[in-house]
Amino acid sequence: MMVFTTHSLKNAALETVARVLLAVCLCLLLIPRPSAAAATEITQLRTERTEDGVYLSAVVRFDMPPVVEDALLKGIPVFFVLEADIYRDRWYWTDSRIASAARTLRLAYQPLTGRWRVNIVPGLITSSSGLRATLNQNYETMAEALAAIHRVARWKIAEAAEVEPDAAYTLEMNFRLDLSQLPRPFQIGVAGQREWTISAQAKDRLRLDPPATEGGK
Repeated sequence: MMVFTTHSLKNAALETVARVLLAVCLCLLLIPRPSAAAATEITQLRTERTEDGVYLSAVVRFDMPPVVEDALLKGIPVFFVLEADIYRDRWYWTDSRIASAARTLRLAYQPLTGRWRVNIVPGLITSSSGLRATLNQNYETMAEALAAIHRVARWKIAEAAEVEPDAAYTLEMNFRLDLSQLPRPFQIGVAGQREWTISAQAKDRLRLDPPATEGGK
């Protein structure tokens, strides 16, 4: 009788442990996991050569992460960087970079007016250069402001003389959210957070469309 009772108690204890483990597993499955950063991609890459230079057009697709949007609504501007490099093919050595261009796009929300502003700055912003905006545009909604950042329209990335018609070239384009422009205390808080990672790269052969002629001829 004692043996049977002890055996029953052991079985009951094992069954209880199994139920507890099952409950824990179910709870872990129900805990919401942090969403991964939305994919960023560069599409519709197009280059055109005119008499005065090489121009780049593209579309940068990305969704604004909620944490970045929340920072914007609190009055913290964010900065996006566009970089383009042209490399000339060299079979006997590493490819040579013959042209390079960069621009910074500042996105900010103005709480007093409820409007959004995009500043386009040539080059990279440094402590000495400051915000030398050549184009300022206000928008009623964040969606309209982001549409202006998504589109890269006829951006001059090289002088015409820098690209020879018969040579072979590779184009590299990079887009990223520049965390170094955030306020210093904020940089420490967002370091390593995937939600703050907005970055994309594109690399392709440089295909120069001929300049459009008058009348479409």
